[in-house]
Amino acid sequence: MNRCQWPRSELDVLYHDREWGVPQHDDRALFEMLTLEGAQAGLSWSTVLKKREAYREAFANFDVDRVARFTAARVEKLMANAGIIRNRLKIESTISNAKAFRRVVDEHGSFDAFVWRFVGGRPIVNQRTTLRDIPPRTAESDAMSTNLRKRGFRFVGSTICYAFMQATGMVNDHVTSCFRFRELSGETAAPGRRRRTGA
Repeated sequence: MNRCQWPRSELDVLYHDREWGVPQHDDRALFEMLTLEGAQAGLSWSTVLKKREAYREAFANFDVDRVARFTAARVEKLMANAGIIRNRLKIESTISNAKAFRRVVDEHGSFDAFVWRFVGGRPIVNQRTTLRDIPPRTAESDAMSTNLRKRGFRFVGSTICYAFMQATGMVNDHVTSCFRFRELSGETAAPGRRRRTGA
């Protein structure tokens, strides 16, 4: 079975085959992926995946309202949690991001409605043939990053935003030889929907 070249471990493969690039519209799941992509900064995605269940337990299954109410004492407790990445700035940013996330929901009705507008409401289906063809950022991720930063989000640089867009199916960056590219293109492509070969 042909798949993208980046999955190495069994956990990577399962994530690639079941989740990566699948259009996601659930706010809780979107908050989870935004948090995990930010946590990955400077680390490998495999490291984050191994800690995913611990993150779900530590951050109230990514219930935005509950995380937004986390206190300084809760931060100290999280700093002692070996199951997650014990970086104070990343932990504190998750809490402040939850507060910013709630403001977006108040304004737009859902984070989903807000964030998908950066790709016009439908996935961008790219035509990548190798990992080298995949850019670290795009004009869409630049725009998302700038907007999120203005709203008080942290750990949302353009590269992180593009990884978030890939993970949540806002773009289909499976290489064209990957079995998931064909499956997801069939699920998400619509007549006239743009396909792109570059950034």
